[in-house]
This record gives sequence, structure tokens and C-alpha cells, in this order.
Amino acid sequence: MAFQYEYLLLIPIGFIAGFLNTIAGGGTLLTLPALIFLGLPAPLANGTNRIAILIQTFTAVKGFKSKGISTYPFSLYLGISAFLGSFIGAKIAIGIDGALFNRILSIIMIMVLLTLLFGPKKNYADIVEKTTGKPLYIAIGIFFFLGIYGGFINAGIGFLMLIILPYLNGLSLLKSNVTKVFVVWIYTIGAVIVFALEDKINYPLAFILTIGNASGAWFGSRWSVKKDDKVIKLFLIITVSSLAIKLWFF
Repeated sequence: MAFQYEYLLLIPIGFIAGFLNTIAGGGTLLTLPALIFLGLPAPLANGTNRIAILIQTFTAVKGFKSKGISTYPFSLYLGISAFLGSFIGAKIAIGIDGALFNRILSIIMIMVLLTLLFGPKKNYADIVEKTTGKPLYIAIGIFFFLGIYGGFINAGIGFLMLIILPYLNGLSLLKSNVTKVFVVWIYTIGAVIVFALEDKINYPLAFILTIGNASGAWFGSRWSVKKDDKVIKLFLIITVSSLAIKLWFF
């Protein structure tokens, strides 16, 4: 694939995606369609995107750690469970028809929009952490299936985790985000292995996208948790709705 200057657009797109993925979720809803629109077949775009996610989440983990924030070993237990599930999801993603994949992605984007608009409001006050015993075992089981979904497409999984972790395990927004990026980093390793073995990664484009994703993740991980995310939410709604409509008819 000859280099085209429009590929450089992946850097700002990746920055926004890395930032969004770190503080909330939904970045893949920007990068995956962008790769498809640049001409990559759906499975190749999916695999290429995973390299950026892998480095992005690793960078975010380091960013949170630099602020002394961690949920270890709770996050490790969930990460291992999701890692095992990711192999199943990635194998499904590789074998699926490209046109069907695009339609599935479009539907997921619309579902994420509905969650953003009408989902339950999260109240992080007066919650008690439950990261051992029964709540831990339930979370491990749930995150195995989240790993399957993450291995398959990853899009919007951050929102799911930010709903599950506070309500099931009583984690604050900050600790939910820390757990989320660690788990995604772990299970993405499994997905990357599968996509790499199946030769479904465009490494030059992955490198360009990674520059943006990693930069956005580092910035987002060090950004103040006490933020007004209304502007980000509005931006995500407008952007994702536009991409969903275009992807459906792509």
C-alpha cells in the first residue's frame, strides 16, 4: 500500500480516540471506521487498530501509575479472564464477512449512542468497594464474556465497563477507569496475537495511528478526574452518529 498523506489524519483521530478511551470510552468508534474509510478491509482494519489500542492502554496504565493509582490485584484477575475470552472473539472477527462486520459495527455505534443519551446516570457518592468474594467471582465471569466482545470488535466496551464496575464492584469513576485500561491492555495482547498470526495487521498504518492514540492516552490519564465531560459527550454523539450512518451505507 503506497503512502498517502491522508494517512496522517490518523494521528489527530488517534489522539482523540486515545483520550476518549482513557477517560470514558468510544475511541474505537472513531478509529475503526477511519481505517475502513482509508481502504482497509474490515478484518485488516480491526487488527491494525489493535496495535494502537495495545500501546494506548499500556501508556494509560503508566500514566495512572505515575499518579500512584492502581487497582491491583483486582484488575489483574479481570484482565486474565478477559484475556482468555479475547482469543475467541478475535477468531470470530477474522472469519466474518466484511460487509456484515460493517453493519454490526454500525449497529453497535447506534447502541452506544442510545446508552450515552438514555443510559442510567452514575452516582459515585457513598459507594463501597467490593473487590473480593462473590462480587469478584461474578466480575471475573462477566469479564470473560467482555473479553470475547473485546477480541471481536472492542468498540464501546469502555462504556460497558464503566457501568459494570461501579454498580457491581463499587469502584469510583477514577478506579473504574484505571481498571478498564488495564483490562483492555491485557486482553488486547491476546487479540493482537490472533490477528498477527492471521496476517491481519497493516503495521505502517498501525504505527501512525499509535502515535495519536498513545499521546491522547497519556494526556487523558493525567487529566483531572473532576472534569465536565459534557463537551466530550456531545462531540462523541455527533461524530459517532455521523460515522454510523455513513458506515451502514458504505
